[in-house]
Amino acid sequence: MTTTVSLKKQLHELLPALRRFAISLCGNVADADDLLQSTLERLLSKGIPEQIELMPWAFKVCRNLWLDEHRARQVRQKATQQPELQEATSEAVDTQVSDQLALQDIDAALHQLPHDQRTIIALVAVQGLSYREAAAIIGVPTGTIMSRLARARSKLAEIMGLATEAFSQQQSGASS
Repeated sequence: MTTTVSLKKQLHELLPALRRFAISLCGNVADADDLLQSTLERLLSKGIPEQIELMPWAFKVCRNLWLDEHRARQVRQKATQQPELQEATSEAVDTQVSDQLALQDIDAALHQLPHDQRTIIALVAVQGLSYREAAAIIGVPTGTIMSRLARARSKLAEIMGLATEAFSQQQSGASS
């Protein structure tokens, strides 16, 4: 195990990259900061196994904590969709929530991607990790990283193309 002082120093240097990764997973700064705090708490309390590099391990811990929270939220959301738990004004609430959840530009496109593709984009495109490093963090072969990244990029282009077409149609409809 690494000494606590050395670990804290290494984590301090890794903090900005780890925070960017958390933001890309969560989609907002508040949840990302909570995720980052949980990640740091886990790393400091459990330590780093010997012969393991800190960066891939920290990203893996962060991703696993995020997946755990994401799954827990899905379970809670399903539970609240039970008819006996809904209020009579659920249509108005649904409309308001839908309006608030409308995302813009690349953030919207990223969040339309499946979680595995969004994670790959976050690691490779946002964090600048190599395919090998991303594969180590996620625990899949490098070829899987490459194919998921290709699918993610293709899907992003498709999503952004549709957004551009819709905007062009709005503009042409407004000018006629």
